[in-house]
Amino acid sequence: MRKLAFAVPFIAALLALGPANADETFKAMEKEAFDKAIRTYILEHPEVIIEALEKYEAQERNAQEKAAAAALIAQKDKLFEHPMTPISGNRKGDVTVVEFFDYQCGFCKRTLSTVLEVLESDKQVKVVWKELPILGPASEFAARAAMASNKQGKYQQYHVAIMGARGRLTPEKVLRLASKVGLDVDQLKRDMEDPKITAYLHETLQLAQTLGINGTPGFVIGNKLIPGAIDKTRMQELIAAARNQS
Repeated sequence: MRKLAFAVPFIAALLALGPANADETFKAMEKEAFDKAIRTYILEHPEVIIEALEKYEAQERNAQEKAAAAALIAQKDKLFEHPMTPISGNRKGDVTVVEFFDYQCGFCKRTLSTVLEVLESDKQVKVVWKELPILGPASEFAARAAMASNKQGKYQQYHVAIMGARGRLTPEKVLRLASKVGLDVDQLKRDMEDPKITAYLHETLQLAQTLGINGTPGFVIGNKLIPGAIDKTRMQELIAAARNQS
């Protein structure tokens, strides 16, 4: 009876508002009660927030992986078969490792030994070097010099020399290293001005952006895109996985 006595004037007030207003009031009450129930449940069970975030992140990763896989297929020729791209290892190898790098990237410098060890231990691996000079003018100068060195057949030696340089790169240091590895420096300077190199570096930057590579190093091994540095064990695992899929 007490509940009824409370409800009667409340219902009468709703009816006085008219059907539309009464309906809106009921909806507002329902929403308020629902919001309160949700808040109470979350406070009592905070783990559901973590579960929801983990599920969301998993969905995002899955979507990104699918997008990357589609991009790799669409950009296959530019990624693996561009005629200007320097290559090391077995040109007819059964697995290709693509690395996007910058000569002033500390992680790239540390990863170099991993790539070289894999090249030495696995004679069926082809390495594709993608110059991605995103750390300033010195990086671009070094990338141009390295691309020009490919015309003299000394790309890998020069690549290793520049990567091994300590401290900030300068044009003078880059050219000294060219002389040390036996390059014709005058010819190198002329070749560095080739507009095809400019176009290639721009194209590589666009390719990286299309693939979602926003920093260096970035790797493509088989049909997998791997942002960031990886160690030898992980690289060998990815190569083995790619080999099993082929």
